[in-house]
Amino acid sequence: MARVTQIHVNGSMRRIDADPDRTLLSVLRDDLDLTGTKFGCGEGQCAACTVLIDGVATRSCLTKVSAVGAKKIVTIEGLAPEGKLHPMQEAFLAADALQCGYCTPGMILGAVSLLARTPNPTDAEIATGMNGHICRCGTYPRVVRAIHAAAKGGRA
Repeated sequence: MARVTQIHVNGSMRRIDADPDRTLLSVLRDDLDLTGTKFGCGEGQCAACTVLIDGVATRSCLTKVSAVGAKKIVTIEGLAPEGKLHPMQEAFLAADALQCGYCTPGMILGAVSLLARTPNPTDAEIATGMNGHICRCGTYPRVVRAIHAAAKGGRA
């Protein structure tokens, strides 16, 4: 299979030279220096590596770079162009919905995808939509509060 030479990340086409079997996670972190996307379990179970692909929360550790094609990828860095935080980032900060911060980029992108599908989710819909996002620090109640606040257009 031919090498992958470009991908669309955070609003622009980025040139790469990647083996098609490499994971999107490794290309983002190692080739493009987008280290906000975290390596957690490497098996798609913890969601630390979540990015948006055409708006859908996707585990980048399981996604081959060859499967991305011309799809639009957004990493946590892409949510804050020119340093202005995304409303979900602001809500997470206001709700203190992070502790060590390792899971936070994936959680935020998962929450952005959730609100795109379900603009005013219930607690149960948040639990279902965020299922698989593991936070070792146990900030889940604050994450729920942050998602509700972002859905209302405000801060937690």
